[in-house]
Amino acid sequence: MTHLSGGPALPQERRLVTAVPGPKSLELLARKNAAVAAGVGVTLPVFVTRAGGGVLEDVDGNSLIDFGSGIAVASVGNSAEAVVRRATEQLEAFTHTCFMVTPYEGYVEVAERLAELTPGDHPKKSALFNSGAEAVENAVKIARAHTRRTAVVVFDHGYHGRTNLTMALTAKNMPYKQGFGPFAPEVYRVPLAYPFRWKGDAQACAAEAAEAAIDQITKQIGAENVAAVIIEPIAGEGGFIEPAKGFLPRIAEFAKANGIVFVADEIQTGFCRTGQWFACEDEGIVPDLITTAKGIAGGLPLAAVTGRAEIMDAAHSGGLGGTYGGNPVACAAALGSIETMKELDLPARARRIEEIMKPRLAALMDKYDVIGEVRGRGAMIAVELVASGTRDGAKEPDAATAAAVAKACHAAGLVVLTCGTYGNVLRFLPPLVIGEDLLNEGLDIIESAFAGR
Repeated sequence: MTHLSGGPALPQERRLVTAVPGPKSLELLARKNAAVAAGVGVTLPVFVTRAGGGVLEDVDGNSLIDFGSGIAVASVGNSAEAVVRRATEQLEAFTHTCFMVTPYEGYVEVAERLAELTPGDHPKKSALFNSGAEAVENAVKIARAHTRRTAVVVFDHGYHGRTNLTMALTAKNMPYKQGFGPFAPEVYRVPLAYPFRWKGDAQACAAEAAEAAIDQITKQIGAENVAAVIIEPIAGEGGFIEPAKGFLPRIAEFAKANGIVFVADEIQTGFCRTGQWFACEDEGIVPDLITTAKGIAGGLPLAAVTGRAEIMDAAHSGGLGGTYGGNPVACAAALGSIETMKELDLPARARRIEEIMKPRLAALMDKYDVIGEVRGRGAMIAVELVASGTRDGAKEPDAATAAAVAKACHAAGLVVLTCGTYGNVLRFLPPLVIGEDLLNEGLDIIESAFAGR
């Protein structure tokens, strides 16, 4: 089956001609280790030469099935026709002027599309940046300017970036925070409704977690001091945790009642990934601000804060921006990416991926008690691994098996990622344009990896 996004005529097949990684990749890895800072790690050291649809081709001629999408970036594929066409046209026109110096239409058009696509029919405005961390950091700035308050509330298992402020917002220490402090002040962390690991009745998880979070905010911070609450509708790096139903609406309700800006961090969940344009739509959440990046521009660096016009306008003129923010080539790519998402109905495609993946992973869970839970929505699916025999009790995290299964998948030509606060979650983020034959072949490899572990 050919992939759905156009782009280069890459055969949509897994093909292994060497070990993974192969000799040429290993040569390049040696060069990387000599020239690139050691802190920049890689999950799988295969050096890519071409990519598209559901495959990555490396320097050794291997073709690997992609269940990573560059961490949810290449949702429309690595070389979608509309992205390539629009970005190429913009490259030929000009590469940069700095929007803050001499603006251009592409930036404005991206902001207009975001106003149309994001939840809610209220007047909206956007500001464009380069990365998800920049978007989150600027959302905090905007919320503080609007409320004249300083405190920021985040949640257990959340991930929001690697800058100093966003490291403070991020829950997981290693590898994101270890040795890099001190961190920005006035950041407070409260419980997340994590059903699989809730200590008590799972049915009561949403209400109990919301009550605990609100109680901590009220007693330890003071709601009147909180500028923003920031939450991922599905926690990404924390383990693809979908909060128990009812938790997000209760937190949003509390924020609204207390003049707190509710920020939905949709950097990993946004742009069709969960089967809807944005994950917060699942429970009818209309955030005050929404941060996006990753899937927005088909692989080019772009991010945005979009929200209620009166909040977005709180920052003084010149208070928001950056030299490269809303780069014209990245804006053109974003318009091509959105065009592709609409043309191919990628929310529906994400839902179809879930229909294929979840039953097969559930069957694996029935077979192997090391799989504690299968969860996620759309093409954002994960399995949490626990020590054998603990699934219905202690739920002891099993990071070693997660790493071993991932390694076996890599050797067989399937790119998968791990995540989770405890490092024990396998996450699957296939491009939304992947062919169903490749999707099923990737699941075959996962099954074999569990069987042979």
